[in-house]
Amino acid sequence: QVQLVVSGGGLVQAGDSLRLSCASTGRSFGSSAVGWFRQTPGKDRDFVAGIGGSAGNTRYADSVKGRFTASRDSAKNTVYLQMNSLKPEDTAVYYCAARNSAAVVAAPQYYSYWGQGTQVTVSS
Repeated sequence: QVQLVVSGGGLVQAGDSLRLSCASTGRSFGSSAVGWFRQTPGKDRDFVAGIGGSAGNTRYADSVKGRFTASRDSAKNTVYLQMNSLKPEDTAVYYCAARNSAAVVAAPQYYSYWGQGTQVTVSS
């Protein structure tokens, strides 16, 4: 059983940086792809970034390309989302999720395991 614990959210100003962490307890991520998603009230959960298993290939939403970086530390069984140059429109609840495949996909329904959300608020 994979259990994901998300940490690192907070309130920052526009232009600041934050790093979110997604730690797997119970069993390791192994070769699972891990995705980051965000959601604002009344809207769907949107794909932000993901990192594949094994090769560690990454994929990003256009809105965060060049600003966000996904990475993984297999020794710590943790995946990170480094968020730089944050904008007010990045404000959302952020989630990490893992799937039983090494391939990153953007659709949230293909992820089986979800962490609790963490609020990221960017003030202007």
